[in-house]
Amino acid sequence: MEKVIYSKFDKKDIPALPRAVFGGRIFVIDTEADAEKAVIYLLSQDILGIDTETRPSFKKGHSHEVALLQVSTHDTCFLFRLNRTGLTPAIIRLLEDIRVPKIGLSLKDDILSLHRRADFRPGKFIDIQKHVGELGVEDLSLQKLYANFFHQKISKTVRLSNWETDVLSDSQKLYAATDAWACINIYEELCRLERTGDYTLVKTDEQ
Repeated sequence: MEKVIYSKFDKKDIPALPRAVFGGRIFVIDTEADAEKAVIYLLSQDILGIDTETRPSFKKGHSHEVALLQVSTHDTCFLFRLNRTGLTPAIIRLLEDIRVPKIGLSLKDDILSLHRRADFRPGKFIDIQKHVGELGVEDLSLQKLYANFFHQKISKTVRLSNWETDVLSDSQKLYAATDAWACINIYEELCRLERTGDYTLVKTDEQ
């Protein structure tokens, strides 16, 4: 049965969708030694999802440095607390790796934020936003893309929470892991549909 996808998914339909939640293991990394172990594991994988979080600023002209780097496999996500560790040599090695594809969304912004912490040469990154248009999809946000491809919603309720808090809440950890994991799912489904042509595109006028 062909999958139906939309040029633009109607955001009014998203609240009624079942929630997509990462169901794997989540590890919080806040020391250089743990970062080294996590990177060794991640670089042994075939594909990674990646995202970042920054403490929001509600004061004009003031901003914070990126606080969290989340990197996920299909079933395991590591949350690197950059506000505590900075970009360690291991994390830089991960970011500069040219073998394992690291899938994200709006990666230019994430890489720019990470560059403000330390200099590195970006390795093998793949931005979903640069590929969805090949199927005729115009949506660019993670939430709308996930709803379009999987008819599930990704909650954004804790996006503007304090990512530099002493202890990340369970909801923060789950939110961060889900975002990185979702990037893998979208990319793999995108590749499958491109390979098989097993979809029908419905043109919509959703604004």
